[in-house]
Amino acid sequence: MIPVQDIDELKAILDESRVSTGESVKQLHSHDESHHTPVLPDVVVWPHTTEEVSRLIQWAYEKKVSVTPWGAGTSLEGNPIPVKGGMVIDFNEMNQVITIRPEDFQVDVQAGVIYKELNKTLSHHGLFFPPDPGAAATIGGMIGNNASGIRTVKYGATKDYVMKLTVVLPGGEVIRVGNRARKSSSGYNLLSLFVGSEGTLGIVTEATLRLMGFPANFMAVRATFPEVLNATNTVYQVMNSGLSPSAMEFLDGNVVMVLNHDRNLSLEEKPTLLMEFHGYSEEGLKEEMLFVEEICRENGSIFLDKGLGQTERARLWEIRHQTLESIKRYHPGLLVLIMDVAVPLSRYSEIVRFIKEEVKDLRAYVFGHAGDGNIHVAVMDDPHDQQRWALVEKANQRIVLKALEFEGTCTGEHGVGIGKICFLVDEHNESLAVMKRFKDFLDPEGLLNPGKFFL
Repeated sequence: MIPVQDIDELKAILDESRVSTGESVKQLHSHDESHHTPVLPDVVVWPHTTEEVSRLIQWAYEKKVSVTPWGAGTSLEGNPIPVKGGMVIDFNEMNQVITIRPEDFQVDVQAGVIYKELNKTLSHHGLFFPPDPGAAATIGGMIGNNASGIRTVKYGATKDYVMKLTVVLPGGEVIRVGNRARKSSSGYNLLSLFVGSEGTLGIVTEATLRLMGFPANFMAVRATFPEVLNATNTVYQVMNSGLSPSAMEFLDGNVVMVLNHDRNLSLEEKPTLLMEFHGYSEEGLKEEMLFVEEICRENGSIFLDKGLGQTERARLWEIRHQTLESIKRYHPGLLVLIMDVAVPLSRYSEIVRFIKEEVKDLRAYVFGHAGDGNIHVAVMDDPHDQQRWALVEKANQRIVLKALEFEGTCTGEHGVGIGKICFLVDEHNESLAVMKRFKDFLDPEGLLNPGKFFL
């Protein structure tokens, strides 16, 4: 426990209203959306500026107190759980959109900005920040996990949009990495070092993000297939055809069943692809739609629901965005272990087939971002039933190892957190030791988000 006199020092750095040791506050910051065991921090603080974060980190290093950054708590691998207690820095009050630069397609933001709120603001300028993880994540959290989502297949992940960062290093030193130029060959790429590091190397407080112009027209397609293989083969053929989907999502039949139950829908409870295309003209998109329809029918599609425009797009993604929450509500009292692997597109059908066999005796739901080879498996069970939960974890292990065998990754977008540490040696081999050297050099005391990446 942090002594009372040290808590008083924190209140001198901020003010009393932005420092809390209350049990309810600590409980709120003890867990994310994963099944991992909650751990209470000793204190939670809410800074407003980079200078305040610097002073907090300097204090923590002097006192040998661990520090865990906190965005919205929507992570799925235990990424923000303060496993060593200590201080949680909650960025929800560092939520300013600092400067919008429409002529440069850029925006400067504080780390606590919610990306959905950012896109509402940007829409007035005809711009948007493409990465879309679905949950109401903060920009800082998205940078920490290199978040992506449904639009990755066309637009890429968070790392593709980060141009400049303000980072507080262990000890309190503030550095700025990157620039606002659209390209640079100057120096080491430190941006990539911090993006995806989950706050283990430094804490991001501000970011300059690259933006895209809002598409003029949308085409939305829902295609239903008799078997999983028909759907996954369609994914490859659409991607190989020269078409450029902005989103391509796979839902297994039992996922659709849960959505029907939870959302009062009446969709066909069969393997389903949700697709979206962006274009300059309506006529061009109609031509693409004919091509997409032909590919789907060649692969045995038994139902096609299609439409143009923003309304049709919203109707389509209302189905997908609530998938995980619908699954949770369908199994009250159980917790979710969500697997998140990605493989080369050529192995997508194989990994889905392997997964279906592995989880056939579990309460499992298979869905994912098919266009970029990312697959999720949500398994609902009771972690207190050791025999059942051992089966869940064993399936998770076999699925991850199969993805690595296919030259994929143990985590496509959820990050390492607590849940994926055990697979890092298998994925990274000797390069993991190099990562550890970076960690030891920048954070020799191991105080920044401890218990993540390295045990």
